[in-house]
Amino acid sequence: MKALIYLFVFIFGLIVGSFLNCIIYRLSKKESFLVKRSYCPYCKHTLHWQDLIPLLSFLVLKGRCRYCKKPISLQYPLVELATGFLFLLVVSQNIDSLFFELLNCEAITRSGATGFLIFSFLNILFLFLVSCFLIIIFVYDLKHYVVPDRVIYPAIFIAGSWYLVVSIFFNHYLRYEILNIMYSAVLAAVFFLAIVLISGGKGMGIGDVKLAFFMGLLLGYPNILVALSSSFFLGVIIGIMLIISGKRSLKSEVPFAPFLVTGTFLAMFFGEKIIDFSLRLFVV
Repeated sequence: MKALIYLFVFIFGLIVGSFLNCIIYRLSKKESFLVKRSYCPYCKHTLHWQDLIPLLSFLVLKGRCRYCKKPISLQYPLVELATGFLFLLVVSQNIDSLFFELLNCEAITRSGATGFLIFSFLNILFLFLVSCFLIIIFVYDLKHYVVPDRVIYPAIFIAGSWYLVVSIFFNHYLRYEILNIMYSAVLAAVFFLAIVLISGGKGMGIGDVKLAFFMGLLLGYPNILVALSSSFFLGVIIGIMLIISGKRSLKSEVPFAPFLVTGTFLAMFFGEKIIDFSLRLFVV
């Protein structure tokens, strides 16, 4: 049963990833991604259904447009695969915890179990949506060196609305948990804003400040610390590797949002394990 669920989720993730590629491309062109049909960015030929099968079309066409034979960017299959695997992570974590709670919590009544199931399903959808926002930000900033307002503002609104709705209708979050989330968001944003002001905008951009606020809303304390420390650690390592390889210099601009997004995913899925591992290191 689980294997079928995971297969369905992975395929669904591939399909969503294909749609995210469309959003990423059309955001840069300021085009609608809901009305106009997909087309080749080179020859502008309208793509048909057989050209749009996630991952499979790329493999069958050997990474080239069917009509003009120009190469298709590796971004397309990579985003599809990343979305599929991230959706799998979301579902695997939540299904296991869901089954455990339902089987082991004798206090859950029939009505309570129904509410718990509804909350769990909505939470999975929320995490799917959050993952989509983060993937778009990752790729867009990597390509264009900017965190798009048309993505980050809806992401912040949806995250804030989610906690409000869950607190009202499911009584899931206590007052101190909401305060934890808000403090984490504000302090993360203030920290990045300080870097922007001190560096004169050279170290970070305002887009990173907005992304940090979103990360705080999503993760809370202490996971926000895991995300930020992981982001800076990855940024330093990748930066050193790029300088050594000669692809960047000390004065080169490097987009930081991809590192923040990666740190966010690490905190989302492995935050507790990373914290436990870190504590063991300090204790030993």
